[in-house]
Amino acid sequence: MKIAMLVSGGVDSSVALRLLKAEGHEVTAFYLKIWLEDELSFLGECPWEDDLSYVRAVCEQAGVPLEIVPFQKEYWERVVVYTIDEVKNGRTPNPDMLCNARIKFGAFYDYIGDRFEKIATGHYARVEEKDGVFLLKKTPDAIKDQTYFLSQLTQKQLSRALFPIGGYEKKEVRKLALKFELPNALRRDSQGICFLGKIPFDAFLKYHLGEKRGNLVEYETGTILGEHSGFWYFTVGQRQGIGLFGGPWYVVRKEPKTNTIFISHGEHKEAISRDHFLVTDLNWFSHKPETGAGLSVKLRHGSKEHLCAVEWQDEETLEVSLKEKDPGIAPGQFAVFYDGDICLGGGAIKE
Repeated sequence: MKIAMLVSGGVDSSVALRLLKAEGHEVTAFYLKIWLEDELSFLGECPWEDDLSYVRAVCEQAGVPLEIVPFQKEYWERVVVYTIDEVKNGRTPNPDMLCNARIKFGAFYDYIGDRFEKIATGHYARVEEKDGVFLLKKTPDAIKDQTYFLSQLTQKQLSRALFPIGGYEKKEVRKLALKFELPNALRRDSQGICFLGKIPFDAFLKYHLGEKRGNLVEYETGTILGEHSGFWYFTVGQRQGIGLFGGPWYVVRKEPKTNTIFISHGEHKEAISRDHFLVTDLNWFSHKPETGAGLSVKLRHGSKEHLCAVEWQDEETLEVSLKEKDPGIAPGQFAVFYDGDICLGGGAIKE
């Protein structure tokens, strides 16, 4: 096949590239240049020059042509504006979710048109076609599995997606990197948000939203315990960065209108946890689950899943009942649903 391979300079996409070459496909590598790495480089170390040097070395070693695509405008319009707007309204956004749906499998799909049969990435996920429907399935590595981040893709996008390392665990990918003698075989994994690199998210928020003093209030008593620099620096369930003695303290509620953060001690964590919430803006890969269906749901990236039952409130809103409570459920987070190892899709938590 003729395949467009998105490369980042990391081990995962580099191994994926070499696997495709080993299978005999006609591969062209693409590096997506994003806006923030230049404009806000003063906020922190931006790794794009290092990334690109590794990308070039990997492509040269494999004999694969490389094209660098400037997507600064697209990132701003499709991902960054959403992120800032969600934070300003007191919600907890997930930029990586929309980075995949709107950029890697959105703007990039538009950019290449019909020149390539498939678009490959280094995601830990699998795609399987069954009766003409493309299914998104988990990878064997529960910790690295990235189906959560891919849950907003459309059926059309999924039909052209290819994940060459989806059947491997991370340790196996590292071994393959050494076997292929990749220039970045020992490079550490990136942990940053897609468009920030190593720039701290708080620094990004400070640049766009500034600071505004507000009260830190004890949830149970209403006592003012201290001050904070703006509600947008906090998310429900957060423990780090509160800056008070006598902890651990947890963020349990945000009140954007009054710029108030409500916090509670760790021993009250269970009391403020909940097991019901509503989800809207839903995206399904094939069909909607029926009311009463027993599924599992992820509320954040990682191996943790909750058993749940779902009930439709109307055509647009799904009520979710968890088997066990979770202390970090926040509006704006994505809830992603699974039936066994199949990712059904998901949406944004409303309340």
